[in-house]
Order: sequence, then structure tokens, then C-alpha cells
Amino acid sequence: MTQEHPITPPPELVEQWAHLPADWNTALIAQWGADQELAACCKWLKLEGHEYEHEALLAARRPKPPSLKEQALEALKHAPGPDYPNPITLLTADEHALIRRALEQLDD
Repeated sequence: MTQEHPITPPPELVEQWAHLPADWNTALIAQWGADQELAACCKWLKLEGHEYEHEALLAARRPKPPSLKEQALEALKHAPGPDYPNPITLLTADEHALIRRALEQLDD
């Protein structure tokens, strides 16, 4: 593979990807290409003097995942609880595990 285009993956990455299952391979290649394109767009924006637009584009296209605290609060927000006709809070197993992980990170 030649480096005809700046978005062409380097040979060492192609070699790493060759050993992965096809579905992982496809996803990694797509993500790598999207990351390269985003980086090129951000670089162009910065060169054109659009620093804030660069930051906004990056935040919009690669948002940070919500923190464990935010996820736990979101899980509780939608759980029926004390203000519901039943005096208990109902959580799914995933919501329970998420809230437990968040609480375990708190200092005593």
C-alpha cells in the first residue's frame, strides 16, 4: 500500500489490524479514518484562526463520556422510588452495579 493520501494507514497499523477478526478490523479502520479526518479538519480550522470552532468541533464529534457520577445520577433520576406509589426504588441490575461503582469511588 502506498502513501497516496494522508488518510492511508501506515503499514505497521495495517499489519496489526490484519490479525484481528474481520468485524473488529472494519471498526478499527473506520474509527482510525474518522479520527484522521477530524484531526485534519481541526488542524485546518486552527491554521485559519478559528481556535474556538476547532474546540467546538472536537467536543461535538468526540464528546467525553459522562462521568460515573453523572451516569449514576441519571440511573436514579429515572428509577421509580419514594415519590411513586411504592415506598421502594426499583433499579435494573446494570443501574445497581453502576451506582455501586460510583459509590465505591467516594472517599469515606
